[in-house]
Amino acid sequence: MAVRLIMPSSAPIELRHLRYFIAVAECGSFRLASERINITQPAITRQIHDLEAALGATLLKRTARGVELTPAGDLYLREARKALEAVRAASSAVQRFVAGESGTLRLGVIDNASWDGPVPDALRTLERDHPHLAIQVSLLNTPEQFDALHGGSLDGGFVYVFGETPAGIDTVDLATHEVVLATPNDWPLAKRRSVTLEDLSDTPIVSFPRHVYPAYYDTLIAACREAGLTLRVTQEEQTESAILSLVSAGIGAALVNCANRARAPVRVKFVPIKPSPVQLTLAFAYLRSNDNPALLRFLDVLNACVEHAPRAARARRRTR
Repeated sequence: MAVRLIMPSSAPIELRHLRYFIAVAECGSFRLASERINITQPAITRQIHDLEAALGATLLKRTARGVELTPAGDLYLREARKALEAVRAASSAVQRFVAGESGTLRLGVIDNASWDGPVPDALRTLERDHPHLAIQVSLLNTPEQFDALHGGSLDGGFVYVFGETPAGIDTVDLATHEVVLATPNDWPLAKRRSVTLEDLSDTPIVSFPRHVYPAYYDTLIAACREAGLTLRVTQEEQTESAILSLVSAGIGAALVNCANRARAPVRVKFVPIKPSPVQLTLAFAYLRSNDNPALLRFLDVLNACVEHAPRAARARRRTR
């Protein structure tokens, strides 16, 4: 049998060469392959010839029944299929990324907002519907999240908004929470159906330092002063978790977010304050210039979750 030696050429191999070769190899015929991929038979023949020239190898041999693969052709068929599958996988990966269904979404969350309500609802929905998306969650207070958004280490965050948000940040309102009294459950205040701020004039209070969230701190202190109350702060802690630990120990009472009811400590009673001194707006914040497709996908999920919430808690987008 004569051996045909083909010298490799410098012509580039393109995806169409692979598709045409695979079609001929699978059909066993140039004619059937041309019908399958709707390309003229002379065009397929020319492309296969160019492919063999580029490889420096004979891939197909003609027989009475059509064409058969040479050993080199059999090897190339396996590799060509892998190459096309890799291209398809790459295309699908990019399409999922552009659609916000893959990639990474970095979110900040306030501790007490993560136990119940729109925050866990939205995160559960995103995880369920988009399993290829990696979600990274960091527990940070509101000022820390605003700094992280501007610094680029977060794509979005669940925050409590007081006054104007920092420049470039948009928010979607999710829910409104009230401030309630957390008191040791064996104190007389725990037996009350509700209290006023005036009732707390002689009560030792565990609070947080102003630098944790200056805007909220100033709003709360101003509301107390307007009601004629100067808080008798006996100890300060950075987080409401730490504050509630001290309340459980009987160190003092505290003015806390009503969202803490979702994880009420055994030795703490939450008592409504009438009228409520502060309304806390839970919102999702994100940098307006952030073009992460996963963020846009999450905004869709978040708005859908809010639409199914009670009317009073439905979101309204606010552009600063």
